[in-house]
Amino acid sequence: MFEVYQRIIDVDLLAPIALTQALLPRMVRAGGGDIVAISSVAGIAGVPLRSAYSAAKHGLIGYHDSLRAETAHLGVRVLVVAPGSVRTSVSKNALNAQAKARGVSDDAIDNGMEPQVAARRILDAISAGQRELILAEGMEAEIAKLRRSDPNALFDQMARLVADGYAKKMGA
Repeated sequence: MFEVYQRIIDVDLLAPIALTQALLPRMVRAGGGDIVAISSVAGIAGVPLRSAYSAAKHGLIGYHDSLRAETAHLGVRVLVVAPGSVRTSVSKNALNAQAKARGVSDDAIDNGMEPQVAARRILDAISAGQRELILAEGMEAEIAKLRRSDPNALFDQMARLVADGYAKKMGA
């Protein structure tokens, strides 16, 4: 089980940090540029059955928030994007407890935002100089807002979700 956490942290947190660290000196020498980090709503609010993923995406937000502060005076702009469900293969490729791809999608992803819409919103956010973009709709957008406005209510809501059989519904 711990190996799954290591693998997810390696891919979803350490790989983007390594890439950023490799490119950052060139960006600074060039007078700046834009860094776009793709986190997740699960990086803002931990969600059931996604503890490793949530941890990695929380870390990505923290790293890039710090990097933004450290490099703004060098002309580096940092945008952290926190998508909700976007219609991709992310759920099919997510690792299960045996470190194997799930192989199946879920309703949230299958009914998620069109990738073209997500891409346009990200490009618009870069052009506008935004520093954070919550790229979510409906309940997922509300989760991100609730985490910041009333975290205890969100924690209770997530606990109820699990108590009401969320894990079984998701096939875990």
